[in-house]
Amino acid sequence: MPGLHRVRAVVEQGYAFGVIPHMFYDRAADLVRLIYDGRIDGPPVLDMDAFFPRGAAFVDAWRSIRDEANDLTRRLHQVPRFHDIMREQASISANDGRDWRMFVLKAYGSEMPKNMAACPALARLVEESPEVLSASISFLAPGKHVPAHRGPFRGVLRFYLGLSVPLADDGRPAAVLRVADTEYRIGDGDCMLWDDTFPHEVWNGSRQVRSVLLLDVWRRDMPIDMVLFSKALIALVRTGIRVRGVAA
Repeated sequence: MPGLHRVRAVVEQGYAFGVIPHMFYDRAADLVRLIYDGRIDGPPVLDMDAFFPRGAAFVDAWRSIRDEANDLTRRLHQVPRFHDIMREQASISANDGRDWRMFVLKAYGSEMPKNMAACPALARLVEESPEVLSASISFLAPGKHVPAHRGPFRGVLRFYLGLSVPLADDGRPAAVLRVADTEYRIGDGDCMLWDDTFPHEVWNGSRQVRSVLLLDVWRRDMPIDMVLFSKALIALVRTGIRVRGVAA
């Protein structure tokens, strides 16, 4: 399994402190990306029917999911900011003083029972979709900008479903997702499946909170060595979640 012993050494060194320090996280992420880049190639945006056909069920239920997300906005101050969950992400979450809050139902296979119970319609879909490794509702404050960054895991794909997306004066969605230098405006009930190891950024150009559903989905049709590599990485991340007590 290419480089896994090196990744494990870096990650476990970070966990020795109870949380991965930023320098260790960056080193591990760079190494993981390098390994994936050498074995898996593909476009930034992928066909949902081919790579995540189950996504259609989430699209069909988007109004029910939106209603649950709207209920959460009534106590949005209780939903943690992304950098409260992962301190390594402070550079993209706490960068401008505006909130990026994440209501996490499932993280790399570890379910959050209280959060699952708070969103029963979404939780049911997640439970019926074993290829969904992580599920969260993302709330972006008015004017919030998440600067360009890359995810480390090409073994998973990102499913993005608009729930409550404010509109600009021209009628288009005011929130913009830029992936690999192409801008996408994903409105209510619209979705996109994409590879978040490509550079991407997002901003909310409105005066209202934007909410979307984010799923991390197991990538199909990987070479067998990368299947094993991806499973090992996910197991390491799940261990880290338990160490932190995030899933408690």
